[in-house]
Amino acid sequence: MLFCRLVKRDVLKKFSVLLILLGSGWKCIAQDEDLVVVRRVADYLLSQAAFGFVDEGGRVYAKASDIPEGIEAAFQTSYGAWHYTNGVINMAMLQLADFTGDQKYAQYALDHVAFGFDNYRHFQRIFKNDRPHHRFPFGQLWTMQELDDFGAMSASILEVYKHAPREEYKTYLENGIKRLTYGQDRLADGTLVRTFPVDKTLWADDLYMSVPFLARMAAFTGNERYWDDAVNQVLNFDKYLWHDGKELYYHCYYSPYKRNGVAHWGRSNGWIVLAQLHLLDRLPAQHPHRDDIIENLQKQLVGLSRYQDAEGLWHQLLDKPDSYAEASASAMFIQGFAKAVNEGWLDENYASVALVGWEGFKKHFITEDGQVKDICIGTGIADDLRFYYTRPARANEKHGVGSVIDAGIEIVKLKQKLKKDQ
Repeated sequence: MLFCRLVKRDVLKKFSVLLILLGSGWKCIAQDEDLVVVRRVADYLLSQAAFGFVDEGGRVYAKASDIPEGIEAAFQTSYGAWHYTNGVINMAMLQLADFTGDQKYAQYALDHVAFGFDNYRHFQRIFKNDRPHHRFPFGQLWTMQELDDFGAMSASILEVYKHAPREEYKTYLENGIKRLTYGQDRLADGTLVRTFPVDKTLWADDLYMSVPFLARMAAFTGNERYWDDAVNQVLNFDKYLWHDGKELYYHCYYSPYKRNGVAHWGRSNGWIVLAQLHLLDRLPAQHPHRDDIIENLQKQLVGLSRYQDAEGLWHQLLDKPDSYAEASASAMFIQGFAKAVNEGWLDENYASVALVGWEGFKKHFITEDGQVKDICIGTGIADDLRFYYTRPARANEKHGVGSVIDAGIEIVKLKQKLKKDQ
């Protein structure tokens, strides 16, 4: 009972109380309730993650080398896979470790990357051409065929490398930046594109698959070419994808036909927001296009503010309120508004967009045990809106969990900033 008297009742309404055993007594501390929610999401992820393999009969193998010859095995859980979404989660967990000082979150990212490098050679050796590379365990690790095979994962590996500087990580990064710079398909102006669904299709998603990695490699190596490439991607994507009337980005641009796709898809707009945040976090203050990137981010966020619904959320199709409220895009936009205000890239009038959004997000998407609901599954490109309307939304989908953690951290920082500015 003594510890409760150390905390005022009004504080108890706003904070969770933690007990920490120090020496011979208990110390009572208050923890921000928003941070409690963020940690709950991250802790649920940790409780579900496993780095191992499982065969069709349900037998589990800790190492790929334990799998008998001729036995097919898959990842034990999706959190052990090698996919761009794993890179997003790794970076979020590293950021949470930095913010809280709790190194179990950083250890998750270190363990995930090490798991890949310690096991991929087994699958590389037995790889068969009877399925796409991304349908084979770690196929995306060694092939690097598309930007989403290696871009976000490389960004996370560079962050992991700062904690665990294995030489093979550095070699992977060197191969990745070489592939991005010289091997990826581009338009004549240098804009990154894919070969499908139509040759030279620009995907909004690829701004995130490229720019965070380019920005980190620029800062890591000092090579200004990577800064310039990252900036040009942002400005060129804006040129091809922005709709002036709706103040939203299209999901794609078919360069052979010189026309956009049909959808203002939520998460693809979110990837564009996040790419700019990662770039501005690292772009030197004296770079001649830094102000251009800030203005572009402001333009996008102001446009997005006009599509927030009454609950503070955004929808699967941003301009279609009859489409479902979707968690990953909402988290990305909440993060974007909060961080932009925190960093002074957007005026404080827009803080309320982030704060209202976060309250709605907690109410509708986060369960008591830290699960996150209604995250749209992986989504390709299609030319009918029904495809986007009917994409399934699931709980704890890797495409959104990392962004929820990042959004919550920025909300905590935003509330601290606003309190300090009062």
